Amino acid sequence: MSIREDAIRGTLTPLFENCAANENIAVQTLMQGVAAGTICIPKNKNHQFDRIMGVGKGLSTKVNANIGSSKDYPEVSQELQKLCVCLKAGADTVMDLSMGGELNEIRREILASCPIPLGTVPIYQSIAEVVEKQKKKIGEVTVAQMFKGIEQQAKDGVDFMTIHSGITRSTMDRVRNHKRLMGVVSRGGSFTIEWMSYNKKENPMYEHFDELLAILKEHEVTLSLGDGIRPGCLADATDRGQIQELIHLGELTQRAWEAGVQVMVEGPGHMPLNQIQANILLQKQLCHGAPFYVLGPLVTDIAPGYDHITGAIGGAIAGAAGADFLCYVTPAEHLKLPSAEDVHEGVMASRIAAHAADIAKGLPGAIDKDIAMAKCRNNLDWKGQIELSIDPEKARRFREEGSSYKGDACSMCGSYCAIKVYKQATAPDRLQK
Repeated sequence: MSIREDAIRGTLTPLFENCAANENIAVQTLMQGVAAGTICIPKNKNHQFDRIMGVGKGLSTKVNANIGSSKDYPEVSQELQKLCVCLKAGADTVMDLSMGGELNEIRREILASCPIPLGTVPIYQSIAEVVEKQKKKIGEVTVAQMFKGIEQQAKDGVDFMTIHSGITRSTMDRVRNHKRLMGVVSRGGSFTIEWMSYNKKENPMYEHFDELLAILKEHEVTLSLGDGIRPGCLADATDRGQIQELIHLGELTQRAWEAGVQVMVEGPGHMPLNQIQANILLQKQLCHGAPFYVLGPLVTDIAPGYDHITGAIGGAIAGAAGADFLCYVTPAEHLKLPSAEDVHEGVMASRIAAHAADIAKGLPGAIDKDIAMAKCRNNLDWKGQIELSIDPEKARRFREEGSSYKGDACSMCGSYCAIKVYKQATAPDRLQK
């Protein structure tokens, strides 16, 4: 039985017990969520790690970090360093988006060092190997090669896969007939459209969806339905191509559930603040409450170098509105392959957004550390403040850099610290006078 089928049958397993303990939720509540499809537990039976986590309704908002080699930077060592940064920074999952170097070797080395769920976009490898090694065109990748790649990655232990099954020939026609400012910016989406255009055939991941589901179920891979038509700029947000794909994703979600496969649905992208809540509502309605996995969303297009901030703003709003999973955005977005430091900054920004969303959702216990932090600040307890910080190392470094002021306040206010002045003003002996 698959994880989903166990939940539907009410079969209690160690996996559910482990996940429920980590999520601080009753195991029966967790299983009911998995059975309903509102929660998924990404855990390939071939990938062994101890801490099982879930994504979805009633759980903390999770954060994913992307790593992966490129044609210009094909070495696995750099990606393993980034993986370590992701883990230290507190990412809940990692995706290997490698397209350069020996891709099987890179993925397997990352998997071997990854104690959290790992995701991939299998079409990346299919395209890279045919174009780079065989010197062929994108459209010359065969359907058999695509499915062979998916099966190999599933056997290796990939926990969740982004598959762009929602793009069909009718979707492609709608996008062409409704001119966008930026067309399609999803790499997997553009590969899929190029393949369909070159071969004048239907999307294989849609046409052979049942075959795909059989592979995923066999190895217990969670299906992350990719948003290949996601908007790449504010001007293209919430257009009919994006919504058409979302309608297809809702239909495919039901088919996957019926096959015993867990699902989450990916979403935009770039989007104005005032459209985010409506997009969450649309996804939840059209996709039957399946967990929603958003990239950002980025709320302005003019901040290259600061897109971890634009993504965190959108992520906090999306999470508060009901999104379950935030894909981080780094300062390098739109500019370059991210460095280890970029990865750290991206994870931290998204973790802040996720935490803010959990407080807004009223998740039990979400605000506890904030209350503890306020008490430490009121007591000028610097050790406590640093320990409670989301990034203790940075907080400690900043505190030490401001050590020119030797008192118990900080170097911003020194002896004029508002907390100290207020306590002096409200001291019992002052009030008696």
